[in-house]
Amino acid sequence: MRPARPARSRSPDAAADARAPTPDADGAHAQHAGPASVHASACADTVCLSAREAAAFLHLNEKKLYALANSREIPAARIGGKWLFPRALLEEWLLEQAHGGALTDRLLITGSDDPLLAATVSALAAELGAEACVAYSPTGTLTGLALLAQRRANVCALHWGGVEHSVQQHTTLLRRFGGLRQWALVRLALREQGVILRRGLAVEGIETLAAFDYRWAMRQAGAGSAHFLESALSSRGFALTDCTTVATAHTEREAAALVAREDADCAPGTRAAAAEFGLDFLPLGWEAFDLALPRDVMFRRLFQDLLAACGKARARAFAQRLGGYDLSPLGTLIGLD
Repeated sequence: MRPARPARSRSPDAAADARAPTPDADGAHAQHAGPASVHASACADTVCLSAREAAAFLHLNEKKLYALANSREIPAARIGGKWLFPRALLEEWLLEQAHGGALTDRLLITGSDDPLLAATVSALAAELGAEACVAYSPTGTLTGLALLAQRRANVCALHWGGVEHSVQQHTTLLRRFGGLRQWALVRLALREQGVILRRGLAVEGIETLAAFDYRWAMRQAGAGSAHFLESALSSRGFALTDCTTVATAHTEREAAALVAREDADCAPGTRAAAAEFGLDFLPLGWEAFDLALPRDVMFRRLFQDLLAACGKARARAFAQRLGGYDLSPLGTLIGLD
């Protein structure tokens, strides 16, 4: 019986050769990455992640991820019965969760234009200096809510119709943009809404402005002032198309500036905007001017500083000088049903 042959030992060079990548058809060495590295590479190049990818990215189990998505606590969209998670928004959400929010040193306000809010933001920004950034970029109510829903702004100023229906109207808008459960609504003021008139233009009602050839600087679609005017005209048997529009203004103060330069005879807007430019004003009614924002932003120091600044003697004196403001509901939290 022949003895078993002892195992042949390999040299270090041979072992290294055994571990080397196998040449592919072109003679190049194929790099076989493991499943983890392939998954990470795929996630890095993907705009939207699947539930499995998002759970791995956040180091959560899928059950917890689905719970967060269903409660709208995490940015996600349900399309065709499948949850998708935008990677960029997930990264921003993750930063926001860290230490009370990584972006707590900045506050971007968008939505409706307002002279008092603009002056208050300017004063607060000057007071803060380089410690924090507070900025105001008016876009109109509906565009502002769209930016808020996409997490591209922290606060949206809005007004939509008369004060008597404001809670219902504003709640409906927030529901339309999907923010009812995770957003808060804080009342800043009541404002007098109407038509800004060029100096010396004496008219008794908007019927005259609509029926005759007066030149309007009209606000863009989605602006609260345009909506208020449309409702007022409709109640009197007129429509926006009855008005002779010569220019489109994208902010309240741009509309007032067009009238002040006499590029237009009139424009929808507030008494405060008319007074700021020394113009005449035709009142149509009062509206609620509210701030919509995510609930976590409501408790940030910068937002609380903004509310406090709106209530200071300097801001109240400015509001009184312009006219058309009632600041008694300042800071009131509006219940959302």
